[in-house]
Amino acid sequence: MSMTDTDTLYRLFLSCPGGVVTDSRRPVKGAMFVALKGPSFDGNRFAPQALEGGCSIAVVDNADVIPNGENDHYFLVDDCLEALRMLAREHRRHMGTPLLAVTGTNGKTTTKELLRAVLSRRYRVLATEGNLNNDIGVPLTLLRLRPEHELGIIEMGASHPGDIRRLTEVAEPDFGIITNVGEAHLQGFGSIEGVARTKGELYDYLRSRPHSQVFLNADDARLCKMTAGLETITYGTEEDATVCGKALEDSSDICFSFRWHASSCPEKVYEVHTHLVGSYNLPNALAACAAGIRFGIPAKDICTGIESYMPIQGRSRLVDTGHNRVVADAYNANPTSMEAALRNFSRMDAPHKVAILGDMKELGEVSENEHSRILRMAASLGFDRLIVVGSEFMHASDAENLPVESCPDAAATARLLQKATPENCLILLKGSHSMNLESLLPML
Repeated sequence: MSMTDTDTLYRLFLSCPGGVVTDSRRPVKGAMFVALKGPSFDGNRFAPQALEGGCSIAVVDNADVIPNGENDHYFLVDDCLEALRMLAREHRRHMGTPLLAVTGTNGKTTTKELLRAVLSRRYRVLATEGNLNNDIGVPLTLLRLRPEHELGIIEMGASHPGDIRRLTEVAEPDFGIITNVGEAHLQGFGSIEGVARTKGELYDYLRSRPHSQVFLNADDARLCKMTAGLETITYGTEEDATVCGKALEDSSDICFSFRWHASSCPEKVYEVHTHLVGSYNLPNALAACAAGIRFGIPAKDICTGIESYMPIQGRSRLVDTGHNRVVADAYNANPTSMEAALRNFSRMDAPHKVAILGDMKELGEVSENEHSRILRMAASLGFDRLIVVGSEFMHASDAENLPVESCPDAAATARLLQKATPENCLILLKGSHSMNLESLLPML
């Protein structure tokens, strides 16, 4: 899009009190409808429906859908997705709101929510809703910025090289957090080095942004090497970090607790009791502490913010079903997060444990080896029952000849659980979102 087109589109956006929508089935009165395309749909076809539903303007990239004499309600562009990106960047620049970008292999959504919980104690914060962290979700989040917002937290996801670069070019963040670099989406990245390069695109952008700062997990040697030339605010378990913290390993609670202090005042130590399951969430919580310190949140308010956060569906939450306690962590899974979840689960104090593991998706050529490795590890931990769900884990269980119950999908697992329902157990649900393991909760 030319600058002239962007300026015109932005003026139209400002005239639309309903903001921007991309789903013609959910039109908003006075909104701008942007006709996006996908592998199996073309939003241009539904522009008239969006206008009939109350939208004021339809942005389309197919002139054939514009009725004769209806130019006042249509705006033609070369590419609707690119137009959405440019519109979002223009709005971000006009608002000038300080933005913090969060990416990483694991923990980015939890970290984003903890940041929101802490920073909202003092500021009016706009944050990514759910996991709208891609080429469409990031622009839509930016377009929700309003003058009253004092800070923005933008989650950025990636499954291919260049994804983070494109998102930073739209969002132009001032601050950044890479939670970690692990084995996920290897089918798209090719290797963990490819994952690191793509996540590092956030650092690459921040190097070009004056006065930018990075919140750095100082315990992560890979990330420390990647931050050369950047101003860092550190967090971790070592005393020289800006924020230092340690999990309370002797706690009898299923949800983890930790102590932390700021290097500026090491004699004041704070204890926090979270609603998160798993001490692998410690870096996520410490990142929120570090951001709180940077943005002037009093330490007691930082603690209150973290303690008030209730995990969203599928992410490190504890569910009491009345028959069992379930660690529901089935929104995402890769070898790094699966190993951390299993090790944490094995340390939990409970007389009877059941692990239900679903396939880890998008691992490419390492998938077979990684499913076998995780299965061997899970079998070695001595759970009362080990149930695996999906073709990858089923193939691994056949090859490894281990004492494992295997099912092709969640529906078959539900039937298995109907025949032999666990009682008074601690149960781990861990798998990729597409495995639909959370649908098993009513059976547990």
